[in-house]
Amino acid sequence: MKALVAWLMLAGAALAQSSEVRPGEIDLTVTVEDAGAMPFAGEMVLVTIHGVYRRHIARESLVQPELEGFAWMQLGQDYWYETRERGQPVKNFRRRMALFPERDGQLEIGSFTHHLTLIDAEDDWFDHDLRSSPVPLDVAPAPKSDWWFPARRLEVSDSWSNAPDQLAQGEGVLRIVRVAATGAAPQMIPPMPELRSPSGLVFAHPEKRLVELSPEGPVSVAFWRWTIQPGNGVSAITEPMEFEWYDTVAREPRRVRIGAQRVAYTEPLVPTPAIAVAGANRGRSSLAAAAVGVVAGLAVLLWGQKLGRPRFADPLRWRIRHAARRGDVTALRRAGAALVRRDGRGQGALARLDDAVFGRVAGAPDLKAIARALLARRTDTLG
Repeated sequence: MKALVAWLMLAGAALAQSSEVRPGEIDLTVTVEDAGAMPFAGEMVLVTIHGVYRRHIARESLVQPELEGFAWMQLGQDYWYETRERGQPVKNFRRRMALFPERDGQLEIGSFTHHLTLIDAEDDWFDHDLRSSPVPLDVAPAPKSDWWFPARRLEVSDSWSNAPDQLAQGEGVLRIVRVAATGAAPQMIPPMPELRSPSGLVFAHPEKRLVELSPEGPVSVAFWRWTIQPGNGVSAITEPMEFEWYDTVAREPRRVRIGAQRVAYTEPLVPTPAIAVAGANRGRSSLAAAAVGVVAGLAVLLWGQKLGRPRFADPLRWRIRHAARRGDVTALRRAGAALVRRDGRGQGALARLDDAVFGRVAGAPDLKAIARALLARRTDTLG
C-alpha cells in the first residue's frame, strides 16, 4: 500500500512538470490599488503585477504593454520570493508601477506578457507565454486650476544658510525651499516662484529636481534657491509665496504659504554720521560732540573719492586686496559688496564673482583680477 502511494505521488509530480501547462499551475494578475475614489487625470494610480509559478522556470522576461494614455514609472526592481502551498515551494514574482492617466474617460491597462522557459520532468526546456487580463480604469476630469498638482503627501521646508536677520556687513544669505511630493512626478511640481523684495536684492539660482522611489510611489523633490541681500544697506523684507496642491488622500485642495522674512545686517553697511541734535540747554559739550560726529561722517564719505592721495588707508580696499591674496572668496564677496554699496562702482566685477561662485560659469574665479576690477577708479571690467 505504501509503495502504491509513493508511486502515485511520483506520477503526480511527473505530470505536474510535463510539457503541458495545466490551469492553475502558473498565473499572472494586474491589480490596481483601490484609493477609495475614481482617480483624476494626472493623479497617481498604483499597480501591482503579481505572478505565481508552480513550475520550474529556467528563464523569464516580462514585457509590458504600450500603456497608451498613461505616463508611468516602475517603482524599483522586480522582486522574486518564495511561498509554500501544502508543503511545496511556489515561486512568486512582483513588480510595482505608478501610472499617471493623461486624460479622463475610460482607459485600459493592457495585458502584460511573461515570456517563460519552463523545464519538464525529463529536464527538457520549452517556451511558454503567460498573459495577464487587461484592466479597465475610469478616470475623472482634473479639477480646473492654474497648476494641477495632485499628490498623496506634501512636505515643504524653508531653510537659510545662516540667520537672515544677523548678517555681517556686505554679506548675503542663501534661502532654500525644499518641496517633497509623494505620489507625483518631478514635472508635476509647480515652477519655482519669483521671490520679491521691494527693498532687497534677490539673485535666483537654477532650481534642481530629483525623484526617489518608495513603496507609496515616487517621491519627487524640488529645491528652490535664492541669494538675498538688503538693498538699502540696512534691512529688507521678502514677500510671502503661495501655491496650491491637491491632497489625493483627503480628496480636497490645499494651499501652501511660505511666509515673509526680514533680512538685515547687524549693523548698517555705512555708519551714519553721529550728529547730535542738542537743545539750547545742552551747552558747548553737545555742540562739540556733534561737530566731531560730522567730521567723522565726512571722513567716511570721502574714502574712495578721487580727491588726491589720502593720508589714511581705506579699510574696504585693504580688505579686498587682502582677501584676494589669501584666496578667501567669502571675505572678498563681503568687502566687494560693501565697496559697491558705498562707492556705486564695481557692480560688474561683483556679478562676475557671483557667476563663478554659484556655478553659472565654468572654472574657478580669478580673485586677483576681480579685486583689481573692484578697486579700479575708472573702469568696472575685468581685463
